[in-house]
Amino acid sequence: MGGRRFSLYDIEQFIREAGAEKITEDAVVDLEKELEKLCDTVTKQAMKYAEHAGRKKLIREEDIILTMGNDESYTSP
Repeated sequence: MGGRRFSLYDIEQFIREAGAEKITEDAVVDLEKELEKLCDTVTKQAMKYAEHAGRKKLIREEDIILTMGNDESYTSP
């Protein structure tokens, strides 16, 4: 899957909403890469939960919740 998964503008706005006044383009691009990695990790783990529940192609909200609750690399703010 090529191309951008996230809008750089939206990522910049997200950073601004977090309180940053100035943001480098590199910071926006780096956050995009990290978001992609996080989404890939969460999706793969959620898929495992879905398959365990007998759903081969359907990820539900509870699969995402289980993933986020059990991922040691994720910490809620």
